[in-house]
Amino acid sequence: MIEIFIFIFGLIVGSFLNCVIWRMSKGESFIFGRSYCPKCKHDLNFFDLFPILSFLFLKGRCRYCKEKISYQYPLVEFFTGLLFLFLYLNLGIGVDLIFWLVSISLFIIIFVYDIKYYTIPDRLVFLLILLSIIRILYSFFAGLIYFNDVVLYFLSAIGASLFFFLIWFFSKGMAMGFGDVKLAFLIGLILGWPYIVIGLFLGFLFGAIVGTIMIILKKRQKDSEIPFAPFLLLGMFVAYFFGEIILNWYLSLI
Repeated sequence: MIEIFIFIFGLIVGSFLNCVIWRMSKGESFIFGRSYCPKCKHDLNFFDLFPILSFLFLKGRCRYCKEKISYQYPLVEFFTGLLFLFLYLNLGIGVDLIFWLVSISLFIIIFVYDIKYYTIPDRLVFLLILLSIIRILYSFFAGLIYFNDVVLYFLSAIGASLFFFLIWFFSKGMAMGFGDVKLAFLIGLILGWPYIVIGLFLGFLFGAIVGTIMIILKKRQKDSEIPFAPFLLLGMFVAYFFGEIILNWYLSLI
């Protein structure tokens, strides 16, 4: 039953994240005020807001103006629920689960926001950096990691950020935005050494694969801007949970 509860809880959080993404883009408060249709501005009732179910029942259209509802809404809800369930099954109940439930929620906002608006919300990155530092310090004082590990986390963050800064600087911002520099610092704090290398490699790999596919399908030109944060976050997630398997596989080839 707890797995079902975690998944449903994730669906509800995903619905809230959709609200946050929309209102952040409009400079509106996501704490106060009722949800409304972005097309006709009509206030939504509670039965319009059931995650996924409302979308299916309404056949993907607003109840009031009949305009199409973006697939972003059910997709964010579903994948938030799925990720919450994955985190619970892999981490169990504990501090790590709390950290990751909060972090993955903020990462989903960054992921979608960068795809839609080609920018990374600084306030979320700084909040995640603060949470990551608290997590590192908690792990240290709880005796879960050593001082050398703490140093490696911060060196990984500085190294990743410096690497991205050099790309940003010498390309004059054409290869990537400065938001990616700050995001790389955050990813270094989360992964540490040597998993930061795996995470960044996977991020570039995923970006190259998707970019190539989009060019082949003529969805993008070679010089078109492609948001990079989603690929970095995907690489980070895979490296955190499967990095040891990937590292052992690589070392077995040497």
